Amino acid sequence: MKKIGFLSFGHWSEHPSYKTQTAADTLLQSIDLAVAAEEIGLDGAYFRVHHFAAQLASPFPLLAAIGAKTTKIEIGTGVIDMRYENPLYMVEDAGAADLISGGRLQLGISRGSPEQVIEGWRYFGYAPAEGETDAEMGRNKALQFLDKLNGVGFAQPNPSPMFPNPPGLLRLEPHSAGLRERIWWGAASNATAIWAAEKGMHLQSSTLKFDESNKPFHIQQAEQIRLYKEAWKKAGHARAPRVSVSRSIFALMTEQDHYLFGQGTSRVDKIGMIENDKRAIFGRSYVGEPDQLIAELAQDEAIQEADTLLLTIPNTLGVEYNVHLLSSILKHVAPGLGWR
Repeated sequence: MKKIGFLSFGHWSEHPSYKTQTAADTLLQSIDLAVAAEEIGLDGAYFRVHHFAAQLASPFPLLAAIGAKTTKIEIGTGVIDMRYENPLYMVEDAGAADLISGGRLQLGISRGSPEQVIEGWRYFGYAPAEGETDAEMGRNKALQFLDKLNGVGFAQPNPSPMFPNPPGLLRLEPHSAGLRERIWWGAASNATAIWAAEKGMHLQSSTLKFDESNKPFHIQQAEQIRLYKEAWKKAGHARAPRVSVSRSIFALMTEQDHYLFGQGTSRVDKIGMIENDKRAIFGRSYVGEPDQLIAELAQDEAIQEADTLLLTIPNTLGVEYNVHLLSSILKHVAPGLGWR
């Protein structure tokens, strides 16, 4: 049994074939898709966060809106780039969205990936401290975010406040108990996966990671997950860890499916440079008839190691077609793999 969710990049463009012509289209359709996904039995609705791009960028209004219109589905991100964030303000936004959803947020955060502009976080008013890299800045902000999520008072109250204060130091409000235990770290390397385990964060591993052994992607990712689990156990956390992996999986059920995905050329791993000095490996897509998908996915070691699978979706094709894609996996592939 696995939890199965979708992961949307939230693209929009005035391309004539797109159902998402504007930002409003993408936001409203994201809400509708999450509602429909809950109705068909999907477990999670997750969204990417990218700045300076025609994609979703401010997750908390969207997560709160979805939380208000659904009752069961997990709602999350994959991932929020902490280099751009004010950790304290983020605690307030996340707490509010989590309370609206009834405690269903599963927030994926990370130090971030290459963005649309050079050092975009500087436009947001942030810069690494002297001797600190931008990656270290992102991780340090993440630790501050985690600390303040605990709800422990830290701010000295005003002796002449506008409203009466409780005794002692003040914490950020609204506080959502339990949210600290539902934070995930998006790790592109083995080392950061181990770091996430030590800090008590769940692990998100996407369709790319740094190429650290020249092995196939799914084997490298499975090794990363095993290292993460070992580090979690060694850290002595009382609760169980969770691990998600992302995959592009398309079951060919209709003529439209064959037309859109049947001629794809990304069915093998690819190597590229995600940063100037970082060689990365990109995982293959899975496209085929249900029986073929069942046989191929059963050999994916990383999927076997994970408890949660996030299906990347082409959000620009609209709500109805994406519900069809997700339903095809739930009905015709997941049962054959023992996921349902």
